[in-house]
Amino acid sequence: MAGRDWRHETLNRIRELIEHADPDVSEEAKWVKASNPAGVPTWSHDGIICTGEIYKDKVKITFMHGASLDDPAGLFNASLDAGTRRAIDIVDGAPLDEQAFEAVIRAAVELNVGRVAAKRRT
Repeated sequence: MAGRDWRHETLNRIRELIEHADPDVSEEAKWVKASNPAGVPTWSHDGIICTGEIYKDKVKITFMHGASLDDPAGLFNASLDAGTRRAIDIVDGAPLDEQAFEAVIRAAVELNVGRVAAKRRT
């Protein structure tokens, strides 16, 4: 493949949005294996916020506690029956409401920070 395709560009934009929404976020590659030597980009702040995976036909952003997050813009469009997680599947050419995405990132961070604080109090 000569250069990067839309999926890599999309994941890089997602990375920028996450870092803009939470300047204290950390990113690391998790679940490195032979079939995916680069691993899965995973963003954390007091726990995992979300992961980003590239598939043949989409970029999937999975929020670990997405079922607990408000989503007034209706960004979540995958894993909707999962008990805890929710995901956003982005296909080629699909627009993403970047302000709403950043709001979901901030809400996920708040949730994680609150969970950590609650554990400290117990």
